[in-house]
Amino acid sequence: MLFFSLYLSEGAPIGYLWLALPTRLRAAGLPVEQITGLTALLVLPWTFKFLAAPLVDGLRTRRWGRRQFVIAAQLVMGGTLLATLTLDPVRDLGLLTGILFAHACAAATQDVAIDALCIAATAEDERGRLNGWMQAGMMIGRAAMGGGALVLGGWIGPRAVVLVLVALTTFSIGLVLAARSMEAPPEGPRAERARALLRALVEALRDRSTWLGIGVAVIGGAAFKALEVVLGPFLIDRGYSETEVGWFSAGPMIVAMTLGALVGGALADRLPRPRFVAGALGAVIVAVASLAVTDLALGGAGGAHLLVLLALCAFGIGVYTASSYAMFMDLTRPLLAATQFSAFMGATNGCEAWSVWAMGRLEAAHGYATALLVLCGASLVALPLLLGLPKRRAP
Repeated sequence: MLFFSLYLSEGAPIGYLWLALPTRLRAAGLPVEQITGLTALLVLPWTFKFLAAPLVDGLRTRRWGRRQFVIAAQLVMGGTLLATLTLDPVRDLGLLTGILFAHACAAATQDVAIDALCIAATAEDERGRLNGWMQAGMMIGRAAMGGGALVLGGWIGPRAVVLVLVALTTFSIGLVLAARSMEAPPEGPRAERARALLRALVEALRDRSTWLGIGVAVIGGAAFKALEVVLGPFLIDRGYSETEVGWFSAGPMIVAMTLGALVGGALADRLPRPRFVAGALGAVIVAVASLAVTDLALGGAGGAHLLVLLALCAFGIGVYTASSYAMFMDLTRPLLAATQFSAFMGATNGCEAWSVWAMGRLEAAHGYATALLVLCGASLVALPLLLGLPKRRAP
């Protein structure tokens, strides 16, 4: 329940910034290229969060652990969201971008601490299922403040939606405070701990699996990460209203993704993880390519076929995300719980940054379908990297 709730708090602002805000900006007439530029900028703190991760690993004390990092980050996240209440998202786009960038830095730090706490508290044979529930929390949060925010905004207004977002972003602080400590306090002098961290880091850098994992993370999700960000603008351009986009995103899309995460997490605990992840990625690529080919063949016409194909894509995304995150946890050394896992997660966010940037440029020049097919081709490069990972669990 704790990690489900923490990921729900993490997913709520992601849903708002990745879906609701881009949809609102597109409906207001902002070009897709400018919208994707904003989104790509907000991904950068997530991409480089591994730079802050050694602080989470190395600055722990008996009184200040990973839980305290989570609480502090959530308070900053809530404060920056409150600061956007008086801004117009189009007229004040520059100031809004700066505030949201600060929010993204705090959110990325929170994510580092949550994942490190999870690695410290769990066994390898439960990480698939646990990641499934964490992703379920993430998807529910994204649904509530992604598609849900678009629907809710029509009833209570955009400023009240931001207040709801702040509440969902910070409510799990209470659970963190109430939970028992799940990590052993650091032992030994700080200098000795620093040397041990450095030795573990050198070993990780020498491990071939580390680099294969980073390669998978930075390339594998290209096809679907770009699709997730342009989902709202894509459906708006296919004739759907903001409310219709909201209902679909908060309903069938997120339900399919959540089911995929739970199924994928459970299966990943029973099967060789890298091989299963490779199969899941192949299925996602086929689903996204099918969507692109269908859209191209029908000349960009809207219809129920798009929604069905998008729901299939969402299920595959859920399977791949839960299983691949469990695999990255396996590749992470416990002593480097924040640092090494954050490098993998930073690489996945780097994938989002470059693929979203490329999506905006390719869409402007060639349309959605061609852009998605190009990014599907990029994702294919990750398959041999996955097959090169050993079947054994990482040390």
